[in-house]
Amino acid sequence: MSEKFKVAAVQMDVAFAAVDENLARVEDKLAEAARHGAHLVVFPECALTGYCFDAYEEAMTVAEPIPGPATERITAACRATGSFAIVGMLEADGERLFNACVLVGPEGVVGTYRKVHMPRLGVDWLATPGDRPFEVHSTGPLRVGMNICYDGSFPEASRIMALAGADLLALPTNWPPAAEHFARYVIPTRALENHVYSLSANRIGTERGFRFIGLSMICHPTGRPLAMADHDREAILYAQVDPAVARQKHLVRVPGKHEIDRLADRRPEMYGAITSPHTGEAAARDTSQPHRSAEQTAGS
Repeated sequence: MSEKFKVAAVQMDVAFAAVDENLARVEDKLAEAARHGAHLVVFPECALTGYCFDAYEEAMTVAEPIPGPATERITAACRATGSFAIVGMLEADGERLFNACVLVGPEGVVGTYRKVHMPRLGVDWLATPGDRPFEVHSTGPLRVGMNICYDGSFPEASRIMALAGADLLALPTNWPPAAEHFARYVIPTRALENHVYSLSANRIGTERGFRFIGLSMICHPTGRPLAMADHDREAILYAQVDPAVARQKHLVRVPGKHEIDRLADRRPEMYGAITSPHTGEAAARDTSQPHRSAEQTAGS
């Protein structure tokens, strides 16, 4: 008999540049979700810091190393609840700034992820693009892959984690208006095309003129929504996930007549163009240094 786990997606508002206040809310929401039996609780992108920073120096005032003081507090909360948490934050690595999320459990940091795909929006235009491969981490028997927001637009990232054995793809996000179709359709698509569970945790509220739309969701490997917030109010979504279901990629619908395997049926030899380097503006970014504000550039 397979073991099932309850997972939770926390849709919440975030106080701008107020790490202590946001940490306290994360602790409270984690405790609430754990009381409802959640094994893994996922929070939004930049849940500890806010998102709409105008300058690199401003963002660095609330960025922290990983591990660091914030992850120590989250570890204590996970230890007290016996749960795991994925929390969005800004990571400081020397002078480099990353839009990151961290997977924390009762024993400390399990894994980290740095956002790879960077839109010209909020802190992403100031941060260094992620420099680490897409990975899968274990929360006990449940295997989890992490992306952040815009990363979900690129199916290659999810596919790599599915190939690495992910049972669940977690997407902390800060979706603004114009992302409604992404929220409603891409999350089920990533679940279905990889036959994995897929979870998005979006924030709500308004920050420096940007409104965030909610619409968080948890999907079954068939793409069927298991829980969804079709609104922009605070909520905690819950769903049961069964790793054995996600790992059974060979789907037999009519034996010998209708069978599919989302991974084994791939034809990688036909996909060469996907790995061809992009020569546009985004590829020209210097990923070795933090991005600078317009004022810094003018003064250089």
